[in-house]
Amino acid sequence: MTSSLREKKIKTNGIWLNVAEKGNKEGPLVLLLHGFPETWYSWRHQIDFLSSHGYHVVAPDLRGYGDSDSLPSHESYTVSHLVADVIGLLDHYGTAQAFVAGHDWGAIIGWCLCLFRPDRVKGYISLSVPYFPRDPKLKPSDFFKSFGDGLYISQFQKPGRAEAAFAKHDCLTVMKKFLLITRTDYLVAPPDTEIIDHLEIASTIPDWITEEEIQVYAEKFQRSGFTGPLNYYRAMDLNWEILAPWQDSKIVVPTKFIAGDKDIGNEGPNGTMEYVKGEMFKSVVPNLEIVVIEDGHHFIQQEKSEQVSQEILSFLNKLSKTE
Repeated sequence: MTSSLREKKIKTNGIWLNVAEKGNKEGPLVLLLHGFPETWYSWRHQIDFLSSHGYHVVAPDLRGYGDSDSLPSHESYTVSHLVADVIGLLDHYGTAQAFVAGHDWGAIIGWCLCLFRPDRVKGYISLSVPYFPRDPKLKPSDFFKSFGDGLYISQFQKPGRAEAAFAKHDCLTVMKKFLLITRTDYLVAPPDTEIIDHLEIASTIPDWITEEEIQVYAEKFQRSGFTGPLNYYRAMDLNWEILAPWQDSKIVVPTKFIAGDKDIGNEGPNGTMEYVKGEMFKSVVPNLEIVVIEDGHHFIQQEKSEQVSQEILSFLNKLSKTE
């Protein structure tokens, strides 16, 4: 019998992470890593679905989020810290190799896990964010400057700036502005405008999420604040330095990439979807399957939960049979 969902705190890499888990503890471990601005709750549909198919599903609140520890300095949010958090979870469960899925920032952590410790990953599913080769000559912050100060990532860099802008709105409004995004550009605000003020609130809540579900997120961020999550963006240049030894490395783990055709940043000749469908992505991730979901936006595992769950399950089952 599949057990009910349970939450607990796990000590890993010197901090406490809150995790939600469900399923047969003797089943194969599937680790689900969320993105910005979310918690383990973004995987609620997949937790139920995968656990009902015999998998032991674990979804943490990443460091800085939800009920996990939050450290004040952005220097504590590099990919070295984040991957070490994940390795600590795998060690806690006594798992030599696990299946891993990541969305948004969780996807970046997953890619780095596959780079640093491919021996610990049986198969990887990335949602929304593909693997981009490191540019040896261009720091992320310099690249993002080309979009101007209005780009959300640029606005997130200065400590306190985005926190102050977000604080002008209640947390439920902030959550709606992000979770219900249907834009396909790179989220650039007009001059002298904060991105959170520029983002619109959908006139109606779509049928894939409820007001009560959005409120679950709002209550968590009301307590935790946004500094931890924003620190991920503030560590991007540090990540660029850390990743230098892996310059030109390829992802050798079997991988499935899933994204909506209307995700953020897909628009235009230099959009993400052009890269995903091009040869570069396949050359740096040679063992790759690509699934593009029609009419899918950024928070794809919630919006298209059944389709995403089935795609993940088919990939896990296929790899389980090849052991």
